[in-house]
Amino acid sequence: MDDILRAEDTITASLGFNPPPIEDGVKIDGWFTAVCHDKDGNELWREEFPNTVVTVGVNAMLDAALAGAAYTVTGPFMGLISATPTTANADTMASHAGWTAWSAASARAKPLSAGLVFTFTGSGTVGGAFIVYGSGAVSTLDNTSGTLFSAGAFTGGNQAVVSTNTITVSYTVTAT
Repeated sequence: MDDILRAEDTITASLGFNPPPIEDGVKIDGWFTAVCHDKDGNELWREEFPNTVVTVGVNAMLDAALAGAAYTVTGPFMGLISATPTTANADTMASHAGWTAWSAASARAKPLSAGLVFTFTGSGTVGGAFIVYGSGAVSTLDNTSGTLFSAGAFTGGNQAVVSTNTITVSYTVTAT
């Protein structure tokens, strides 16, 4: 009997590459802080509340960024809302009748350089704040022109104010 020895080597190799999907998106968030003081500077109440960045505001922001080099903007202006608002992506300035200086953007955020101070000359109710800019925007009480960028309602509900109260409102918008 003859023994036959056979050697066979088999090499099999496979290489697979399944990279993770590249996600690139921007989410825009904003946050208001409102602090009310009496005439002597005593803090009466404080509200920290998120806002809704509305569709017309996002569209205006995108047009400003991507429409060309000649684009200029009027505003932005900040205002207080006189009663608890409902905020939705479809909001505009015209849909909410009755309802300034910015620091340079850094680290994907745009804060106010300092809080804006609103001084009251009578009694009333405050329920939130908003930002408006663009064509027609002015810093006039009860103006419904311009493009609403964002609006937010106090999380604790309406707050009463009286003559000589001041409300300092700060705002930061962040893109994540």
